[in-house]
Amino acid sequence: MSHALPLMHVDAQRIIIHKPSGLLAVPGRGEDKQDCAWHRVQVEFPEALVVHRLDQATSGLLVFARTQAMQRALSDAFAQRLVAKRYEAVVAGLVAEDRFDINLPLIADWPNRPRQRVDHARGKPSLTRVSVVSRDAAADHTRLWLEPVTGRSHQLRVHLLAIGHPILGDALYAPAPALTQAPRLLLHARDLTLPALLGEPALTLHCPVEF
Repeated sequence: MSHALPLMHVDAQRIIIHKPSGLLAVPGRGEDKQDCAWHRVQVEFPEALVVHRLDQATSGLLVFARTQAMQRALSDAFAQRLVAKRYEAVVAGLVAEDRFDINLPLIADWPNRPRQRVDHARGKPSLTRVSVVSRDAAADHTRLWLEPVTGRSHQLRVHLLAIGHPILGDALYAPAPALTQAPRLLLHARDLTLPALLGEPALTLHCPVEF
């Protein structure tokens, strides 16, 4: 089986791939967690540098830099919220509102790492914009577009759980009924817009959803 990953865009300073669900973005701890998107990209592009991450269970657009200068520039752009991101998810239940924000502070749930949780006293501000794409009344599911304004760990997963609509197939957060309704986490990084940086033009990419 080929370990190559689908290339969505390559130029002199940037590489964007489609990361499959189940593959680590970067190495984890231990010899059994060394296979990851970064190492696979380095087979063809040894100079590739990590810019941001996707959860192992999340699929979609993942960006690498080909120079240290571009790595710094892209990392700054993500930190300054100059990168537009849109995810697609399928959640349990019928979401009532068509468009709304989830504004709930998040913190690491230390006794249950790597889980995160809402903490109004000590959590970091976290904002997700939510749009309903479609509702399936028969299946009791809703398809959503999610735009994370902040980029906290597990933000989308915890925010949706907190409003009573866990993402289907979420092995960390979904209760049993929502977990068993999908063979994987139904969360996908589908749209990405990078600003013009270091002579490279602004770039907008779309990665079709697979569920």
